[in-house]
Amino acid sequence: MTFPVHLEFFGVRLHPHLAFEALGYFAGARVYFATRRRDAAALPLEQSLWLLVGCIFGAWAGSKLLAWAESPAYYLALASRDPAALLGGKTIVGGFLGGWVGIEIAKRRLGLAQKTGDAFVWPLALGTAIGRLGCFFTGLDDRTFGVATTLPWGVDFGDGVARHPTQLYESLFVLVLAAIVAWFARGGTMPRGACFRLFFAGYFAFRFGIEFLKPRETALAFLSAIQIASLLGAGVALASLRRLAPAEIENRESKI
Repeated sequence: MTFPVHLEFFGVRLHPHLAFEALGYFAGARVYFATRRRDAAALPLEQSLWLLVGCIFGAWAGSKLLAWAESPAYYLALASRDPAALLGGKTIVGGFLGGWVGIEIAKRRLGLAQKTGDAFVWPLALGTAIGRLGCFFTGLDDRTFGVATTLPWGVDFGDGVARHPTQLYESLFVLVLAAIVAWFARGGTMPRGACFRLFFAGYFAFRFGIEFLKPRETALAFLSAIQIASLLGAGVALASLRRLAPAEIENRESKI
C-alpha cells in the first residue's frame, strides 16, 4: 500500500483525509438527528441547531489552538513559509474540549439548564472512528502515526519504518467505549448527561495513554500539550459526573 491512499469517486480523485473527514461529519450528524427524534425530552429543533453551531465553532477553535500548542516549532516554521497552512492543523482532543465549551456557551445564551450531551455520544464516536480512517490512509503527512514497533500489525507509512497504527487503535476504541457506555445506560437509571461525561472521561484517558506511542514534543513534566489537555478534560468530566447525580436526585425530589 502506498500512502496517501487516494479515493476515486465518480472519476474524481479525493484525498483520504478530506473524504473520510466529510463522511465522518455526515454520519455523525445523521446519527445525532436520528437520536434526537427518538428522545421524548429532546430540545426543539431551533435550539438543537444553535447547540450544533456552538459545538462546531468551539470545536474548530479548540482543535486549532491545541494543535499549535502541541507542535509549536513545527507550526512556527510553517507560518514563516505559508501562514495559510496554519488552518490545516487540528486535534480531536482540542475539538472535543472546544466543542464542549461552545455548547455550554450556547446553552447559557439560550437559558438552557437541561443536560444535552448524551445525544452526542454515538455521533462523536462514529465521526471520530471514520475520521481517523482518513488520518490512517493519509500516512506520514497527517502526523498521527505511532512510533516504531516490531508487532506484526505495524504499518510502513512510506518511510521504511513499521509503526503503530494508532489511528486504527483510536477508531476501534471510541466505538467500543460508546458501546460500553450505552450498555451501562440501558437500564435508564443513570442521570441525564452521565453518558456524555463517561464517554469523555474514557476518551481523554485513552488519549493520555496512547500519546506515549506517538512521537511527541513534551511541553511540561515529560508530557505533551495533548496529554496535559487530556488530563484536564478527564478531570473535568469526572468532577462534573460526580456532581451530576446528587443534582439530579435533588431535582427529582423537588418535583414530587
